[in-house]
Amino acid sequence: MTFKVYDKLCEDAKQIRISVFVEEQGFEIEFDDTDKIAKHIVGYDGAKPVAVCRYFYDDEHNSYMVGRIAVIKECRGMHLGDKILSFAEQKIKEDGGKSVSLSAQTRVSGFYEKQGYKKQGSEYLDEFCPHILMTKLL
Repeated sequence: MTFKVYDKLCEDAKQIRISVFVEEQGFEIEFDDTDKIAKHIVGYDGAKPVAVCRYFYDDEHNSYMVGRIAVIKECRGMHLGDKILSFAEQKIKEDGGKSVSLSAQTRVSGFYEKQGYKKQGSEYLDEFCPHILMTKLL
């Protein structure tokens, strides 16, 4: 797997997010203003885009945030989520980040706990889906 970092939302990242979050999971509002300020990472298997993640500095949480982590259906179970998250954390460290936060769908919070993230606060709804804030020191 190779990774490429884009300064703006590219077509490869859009297609993965539409496939996973809109078509599979039913989210109606997938793209937002954060896409304009975030860096977008796409993971490629050869020339095929298979995973995506975005990251940005968030003044509100006084830390970097990662999000919109997705792997296409046919490539799940290959630890690509681990790999793209680790790559994003490395990029954040290179940018001087000391911590990272994310808004996890509660149903997959165990994945992030295995990566060293800790739950913060209470669950909340984001587009009718339970989420929880999670953080990790880098």
